[in-house]
Amino acid sequence: MPHQAHSRSFLFYINTYFWLIIGSVLAAIGVKIFLVPNHLIDGGIVGIAMIGSYLVGAKYLPLFYLILNIPFLFLGFKQIGKHFVFMMFIAVILFGVSVVLLDNAPPFKGETLEVIFLGGVIIGAGSGLVIRKGASLDGVEILAIIMNRRKGFTVGQVILFINAFIFIASGFIYRDWHTALQSMMVYIVACKIMDTVIVGLDETKSVIIVSSAPKQISKAVMTELGIGLTVLYGRGGFSNKDQEILYVIAERLQLAELKEVVHREDPGAFMAIENLHEVINGRINVPVRRKRPLHVLPSKNT
Repeated sequence: MPHQAHSRSFLFYINTYFWLIIGSVLAAIGVKIFLVPNHLIDGGIVGIAMIGSYLVGAKYLPLFYLILNIPFLFLGFKQIGKHFVFMMFIAVILFGVSVVLLDNAPPFKGETLEVIFLGGVIIGAGSGLVIRKGASLDGVEILAIIMNRRKGFTVGQVILFINAFIFIASGFIYRDWHTALQSMMVYIVACKIMDTVIVGLDETKSVIIVSSAPKQISKAVMTELGIGLTVLYGRGGFSNKDQEILYVIAERLQLAELKEVVHREDPGAFMAIENLHEVINGRINVPVRRKRPLHVLPSKNT
């Protein structure tokens, strides 16, 4: 048993670092081959480093990138946690080394839309893989997490606010507002691809159902849709009555059928639907893509 646990742990770390390397290299390819030759920038620390290297020399890009991330690594070590900072440190080093190794790689010179789309897709895929493995390529995200904890701003709001200044500054420094606008378009494409990589192509939903007919709904959901569910117990805030609450995990394509069945059994049922990034059953990560029937956490009322 200890041997099996050690083997799983070893494979877990191999998988993590493998995808961390792939993600860092992809992000470096997007920056070095697609953005730099076309005078475009990325957001965050990478973007600031790219502006600095534009002013003093392209060869200084990895140096600027590493130096600018150091304060955020120390900040994250104190405020967030050792594991995240350690993983981020590895990702930052991998990205910087990849940029250096790509010095002699041929640049991509194409149409503007090609550069925006391909550059955004590659950077987004790389960054998404890094984040999915518990790291980050950008110190701005650490600052955003801390601001979220202390001031209540969302992480997205802080990053968007900082990047807006970076893109505006690039317009003045490059003396070309087309560059700033195109860089922002690359960033938008990258963010969308990054979200897709992190969440997965199949969007899994968690659904909470509050109804006066929980037994009829649970029977219909399990028999007609082949979806497992869990019965939770709660109490109404106003009525103070005990209430059975149904918890269901369903794929996006099953959601319309689920709504139809629930409202057929109880037109007044309340449903709360949220996105799920992953489902974990014990020690095993259940992939987002699955076939019916869909099983979730066991319950005596399942």
